[in-house]
Order: sequence, then C-alpha cells, then structure tokens
Amino acid sequence: MIGLLIFMHITGLSVTIMEPDGALYAGIAKYMVQHHDYLNLFADGHDWLDKPHFPFWMMAFSYQIFGINTFAYKLPAFLFLMMGVYFTYRFAFDLYGDKVARWSVCILLTAEHLVISSTDVRAEPYLTGLIIGAVYFLYKRRLLLGALFTACAVMTKGPFALVPVGCAIAGQYIFTKQWKELFHYRWLIVGVLVLVFITPELYALYRQFDAHPEKVVFGRTGVSGIRFFFWDSQFGRFMNTGPIKGSGDPLFFFHTVLWAFLPWSVMLYAAVIQFIRKRKVAVEFYCISGALSTFLLFSLSKFQLPHYLNIIFPFFAILTAQYILTLNKPRFFIITQQVIMGVMAVAIAGLWALYRPQVNYVFVGLMAGVVVLFFVVKVEKVFFRVCLMSVLLNLFLNGLFYPDVLGYQSGSSAAFYANEQLRGGAVCMYRENSYAFNFYLDAPVLRSDTLMQPPVLLYTTREAVDSLEVQGHDCEVLKSFPRFPVTKLDGEFVNFSTRRGAVGERLLVLVK
Repeated sequence: MIGLLIFMHITGLSVTIMEPDGALYAGIAKYMVQHHDYLNLFADGHDWLDKPHFPFWMMAFSYQIFGINTFAYKLPAFLFLMMGVYFTYRFAFDLYGDKVARWSVCILLTAEHLVISSTDVRAEPYLTGLIIGAVYFLYKRRLLLGALFTACAVMTKGPFALVPVGCAIAGQYIFTKQWKELFHYRWLIVGVLVLVFITPELYALYRQFDAHPEKVVFGRTGVSGIRFFFWDSQFGRFMNTGPIKGSGDPLFFFHTVLWAFLPWSVMLYAAVIQFIRKRKVAVEFYCISGALSTFLLFSLSKFQLPHYLNIIFPFFAILTAQYILTLNKPRFFIITQQVIMGVMAVAIAGLWALYRPQVNYVFVGLMAGVVVLFFVVKVEKVFFRVCLMSVLLNLFLNGLFYPDVLGYQSGSSAAFYANEQLRGGAVCMYRENSYAFNFYLDAPVLRSDTLMQPPVLLYTTREAVDSLEVQGHDCEVLKSFPRFPVTKLDGEFVNFSTRRGAVGERLLVLVK
C-alpha cells in the first residue's frame, strides 16, 4: 500500500508548474543557474526579498543535474517529502510500534493537501521533511543532526520553523515534569549549532541587501535582509506590521483542516479531543505539543494560507493512527470513513462530469485497477479502502484534471508553443507578466510597458494589441492562448457549459 501511495505522489511530478508561486520559485532558481549566482535572489528583474535561500539552492542543484525543467524543479521537494515519510515512520515506531508507524505513513501520504503539494510545489514539502526529521533526531539526542535539520528548516521558512521543533521537545518535558531535561545545557549547544549552520543564509542576505543600502526594496532604501529574515518576515507578518501584510481569521485553520487533512480530518479532531481527555495516561506529548502550538500560532497570525498546515501533518498522522488503533468499538470510525469515501466518490464523478477533461487512457486504466483493488481488498478493509479512494481521487486530479486545467495557464502554453515553433527568439512580456512564461521559455525574456523598437515578438493581452494597432503598428497575431488563474478555480470555470465566459486570452504577437 505504501508503495502505491508513493506512486500517487510521483504522478504529480510531471504536471506543469503552476502560477503564481510555484512558477515564481522555479524562475528564481533558474536565474541562479543561468547567471552562476547562488547568493542573490532575483524575480521580475529585481532583487527579491521574501523567502530564504535553502529551497532555491536545492532546486538549482537539481537543475545542474537534470536540466531546467518541471521534473528537476519538483524532484528535491519530493525527496524531502519522502524523507518526512521516513522519519514519521521511525518516530512513530519508537513511540508506538510498527503498526501505528505504518498507518501513520499511510495517513500522511493520503492527507489531501500534502498530495496537492507534490503537484503544486512550494516550500512546504521541504519543511515537512526537515521538521519531523529535526524532532526525531533531537528526540534521539543526536544533537548535530537535529541542529542541522532545524537550521535547514529555518533557512527554508525563517525562525518560525523553530516553533514546531522546539515546542514538540519542550512540551514533552513540561507535561512529564522533566525539568532537568528541559533546562539541560544540551539545548544551548543545539542553539549555538543552529546559529552556526544558518550562517550561509545570513551571509547571502548581508551580501545582497545589508551591504547595499542603496537598493530599493519594498519601495524604500536601507532595507536589511538580516532584519527581514529574523523579524519582518516572521513577527512582522504575525503582527501585521511588516512590508507583507495579510488579514487573519482565528477560525481559518479549524475549517481548513476539514479538507486539507481529508480523508482523515474527522478522525484527527476526535484524536485530539480524546488525547486531551486522557492526557494523564498518554504515552508521549511530542506530537500534540508540536502540532497544537504551531496550529495555535498560525491561527493567531494575520497571514494565513492553507498550505502552512502541511508542516505539522506528520504529528497529525501519528496522533490519528494511534487513536484509530486504540478504538475498542470502531463503529464510529467505520461509519465516518464510509461516508467520507462516498463523498470522495461522488466528488470524482461529479467533477469529471462537470469539468469534462480530455481523457488520458493510461490514467483511466490505472484508476480502473484501483477500483478493482477497492473491491477485492480484504485485510483491514475500511482503512485501506480509504487509502485506495485517496489514490483514485488523486490519480484523477494528477492524470486528467490538472493537465487539462493547465492548458488554460497561458504563460506555459505560450512558452511551449514558442519553443517548438519559434525556436530561440527573444520575447518581450508587454504590459503583462507570467512567471510560467519566464520559466518555460527557452530564450531570453524581456519585460517592458513601452514598445521596443520593431520588429519585436510580444507576449501580451488583446487590449494591448488593439492599442498598438490604433497607434499605427502592424501587428500579426501568431497564436492565441486561453487564460485562467489556475490556482483560483471557481464554479464558472469548472462548469464546462459556462467556462467560455470565465476564460480570457493572451497572445503571441509579432510587431513588424
């Protein structure tokens, strides 16, 4: 079963990178490799200060080996996620034994937003592997590796990565009243090692920003990259005082879990409630401490996105598996999961009928094989049937739905066309921006809101072309591409009969 679930994640590696975030990150790493510059982060032709360097270093390393393409962008994230799966098993095995460990892995691999993150890759797969790995090594008191993994997590998302790691370890000692362990000098050593290991990040930030106060970042000069790393990117977002702002809802993650941790979200809520009620006989407090402290922190933050939760899914998976396997009367589990399986089956059929993607017969065959397994599986059939239903859903998404939807991502579609038909000519993004076009085009990409000296090839909008023609320019439309923001699906787009009204267009135009 675990092998099948890993294969399910692998099917997302070939899906076109999605805009905006995934394609933006892919383009930043592409710039690194093309310019042999691994200290500075650039996007849109400007210095970029938002995320730390570690994931971009991993992407750039992968590009060096496999070339600049979709697979090379997603592979490092997939490997870090699989590392997270491995350490989830090891941690759960030490705490609860083999069966809980195996079920924890199955629950983790089928958590819906974790599967989505293998397709729409951002920083979270890296964090998922690094954080559970850090907790495992610190639990085993392998301080050097624990500090290294923690430092890599900090160089992926910033100092807030310390929260799930630190709270998981500290919570165990606080709830078990092991005060000597809590204040042991070894944690000071870990702190010093983490500071040492993050020096590459601090050096890169200093070189790009602190050493150049004349640079304009966030509309002002004198911006410190090191201050942003330690304060503005973390506490500034939390308190909504930094340059990047959000608007938080304290209940956002409570209802987000309902779909992000499907098909296990109801069991997760039950597991947490049961753990709190029976905390006096709990075997350990690592998972509940790491998960709930981070969950609470995210809920209080003013900057909230669904994928933030992925980093604590290993803790959720262990809590859920342990709860299910200790049920004396599993009727609640059986009924709940059967209802969820029914909902998932209806969702697959309904989305297929409503959207009507182009048929990929390879994936249809794979889905048919999963359906056969669903009805013949005998061992612990409810749990494994839920896992198979997750495989069925995500084979549909990765094999039929997303590939068709991404045909409406005009930037990547235009780049693929230009690579094949135009072969090498520079293209200017005129009054338009597309991170996917920038990443996938195998030629120089220029950006301008004013027309360059013709002849020039433009990637632009219909309105911009009409404006140029009014000004007397001779414009030849080479190809039109349908456009929709594919990470913001809505009912009008998903419905086959109303999709035309929701879709815009972008053009490749030769101005003569």
